[in-house]
Amino acid sequence: MWEKDIDINEIKEIRTRTLVYFGVGAIEKIEDIAQDLTQKGIKKLIVMSGRNAYKATGAWDYVEKALKNNKIEYINYDKVTPNPTNQAIDEAAKMAREFGAQAVIAIGGGSPTDAGKSVTILLKYPDKTANDIYEFKFAPESAAPIVAINLTHGTGTETNRFAVATIVEKDYKPAIAYDCIYPMYAIDDPKLMTKLSDKQTKYVSIDALNHVVEAATSKVASPYTICLAHEVISTVAKYLPKAIANPDDVEARYYLAYAAMMGGVCFDNGLLHYTHALEHPLSAMKHELSHGLGLAILLPAVVENMWEAKKETLSYILKPIAPEISPSNSAREVNELVYEWLKSVGVPSKLKDEGFKESDIDRLVELTYTTPSLEGLLQIAPTKADKEAVREIYTKSL
Repeated sequence: MWEKDIDINEIKEIRTRTLVYFGVGAIEKIEDIAQDLTQKGIKKLIVMSGRNAYKATGAWDYVEKALKNNKIEYINYDKVTPNPTNQAIDEAAKMAREFGAQAVIAIGGGSPTDAGKSVTILLKYPDKTANDIYEFKFAPESAAPIVAINLTHGTGTETNRFAVATIVEKDYKPAIAYDCIYPMYAIDDPKLMTKLSDKQTKYVSIDALNHVVEAATSKVASPYTICLAHEVISTVAKYLPKAIANPDDVEARYYLAYAAMMGGVCFDNGLLHYTHALEHPLSAMKHELSHGLGLAILLPAVVENMWEAKKETLSYILKPIAPEISPSNSAREVNELVYEWLKSVGVPSKLKDEGFKESDIDRLVELTYTTPSLEGLLQIAPTKADKEAVREIYTKSL
């Protein structure tokens, strides 16, 4: 049983911090949130978003009304892209400072929220830049408040202390984790998620699944992360096919949003290792690559790598997507079982399908070890995460 993978003499951290309003119609709680911001003396804020989704989903109608009702002035930075960049963060922070913003509302998937978290730091440290944050030139101890209105069921960033950005000029995509950037409030309203495309629906859900596979198998995994992982994977296995078949199935979106939210809590506690450490160089080199797709491509080889070290835990948490799995399987068989599930939900891609070549592997391995923060993730992997192991995962994912 997976319990044997836990050292009961190790002290574990269990984190749950953000107040999340969750459920169909939760967007209406933005009125209460705006009232609370006003009571806290916040009169101006910046709204972080992409170009279209914040309006197309209907979220902006509620947010704009609540801000106007509570006499909160706002400025909108609507140029956040997938895999947000240092340049966009600096541009938004400059706008926010010039406007006099005291807080941030992020509307969208993980990218606007992560970029928004970065801006909250720069509001408190106006002499710093995004590069200073993501190259770890200082460690922020405070940040402006942020409210995260989530439009996807994947990243879990609305419930945790993590953020990611790309340093374009260096092909770096580091991750940060600071207590000061937990969102004050978050909204997860599944009715805002029905307009996700077929590909987005698949990729963000696979992102949530990857979060918990890593959090349940890291060196800081706990019974909490393992049980959350099983719950999250069970939920994704049940409801992702339903959302693919009927994008307007609000119940399916509800439970996928629940899975993603709990996935965020899960890796806030158990952290991440192989799959995310190796994916970040992929989407740093090819900005158009969806983060969730990159994770999907790497997952079978990552599971194969850590199977012998964590077969009890993995056979427990992965059974919902691979019913035949058991500790008696070989590592290669488990790789194939995971890949069969990915194909069953329409994600059969390999790295070569996304334009990567064998000649790219040296650069990818280099970035895994030179990008700030990624080597730290590898240090908590359940197996020896040396360059040979990393190279093997990339090679098997080609």
